[in-house]
Amino acid sequence: MEDLDTPRTKPGASEQAIEDLKWLGLDWDAEPGQENGFPPLIQSHRLSRYEEVFKRLQELELVYPCTCTRSDVESAQSAPHELGIEPRYPGTCSHRRVSDAIEMDHSGQSFSWRFRIPNRTIAWLDGFHGLQSMNPFEQLGDFVIRRSNGAPAYQLAVVVDDRDMQISEVIRGADLIPSTYRQIAIYEAMDWTPPSMIHLPLVVGPDGRRLAKRHGDTRLATMRQCGIRPETILGYFAEQHGWISSFRPMRARELLDIAHIESISREPLCFASPDAIDYFRKLQFGV
Repeated sequence: MEDLDTPRTKPGASEQAIEDLKWLGLDWDAEPGQENGFPPLIQSHRLSRYEEVFKRLQELELVYPCTCTRSDVESAQSAPHELGIEPRYPGTCSHRRVSDAIEMDHSGQSFSWRFRIPNRTIAWLDGFHGLQSMNPFEQLGDFVIRRSNGAPAYQLAVVVDDRDMQISEVIRGADLIPSTYRQIAIYEAMDWTPPSMIHLPLVVGPDGRRLAKRHGDTRLATMRQCGIRPETILGYFAEQHGWISSFRPMRARELLDIAHIESISREPLCFASPDAIDYFRKLQFGV
């Protein structure tokens, strides 16, 4: 449960996510909290573990204190960056060493910590897109691994979590492909083996942007409250991915024999309806 980004973490969000998955028909072998299962892993309860890994990266001089703000990084760009892609960090503070943080702290300077990403090509095999290769130093630059308030950043926390949970395969959205290079760099720095990665196209709105509140209320909880059945939603996606020739309601278990990642379109799935509830209601009742 990722709850380190406190301004965006809402009370009850974790419970809602589990409830949504169960309603959709997805389950798992071990129920979180059961004696014979895995207890829920909550990031805010694991700060000491993240600190342990961070200290190791300090010992290796793979992190350094950075006083640059987001606006500093953006203003240093010689060319505009693509919408949704963060600008490359130019290395303004990369000359600093770990020991410099002591004096900076005493003088009251606010700083975050950046990871020294290697200046070489990192290649990995994506289970959907195939071979991926890039020099993340040239394209992305060093990245924040610990925020100025002392909290571990996403890139560090998620690597440590997956390592500790012995995750062997990660399936997520294609918008996180740049993060994979950063995370692999952390895995290699800690001499850990990264899991297999599969990045799938996103569901987008008519404007081509990732489906969000601006496109209407598409939350599963809202659909459930409005009488939409999970079989309707699953049948819709099965048809969109070509797993069935025409729409019909389907249960999650029915997809086991026909759902294949390789048949999913390489293009993002466009959900064109401005009103998801109305769209699925018509689909469900055939009107």
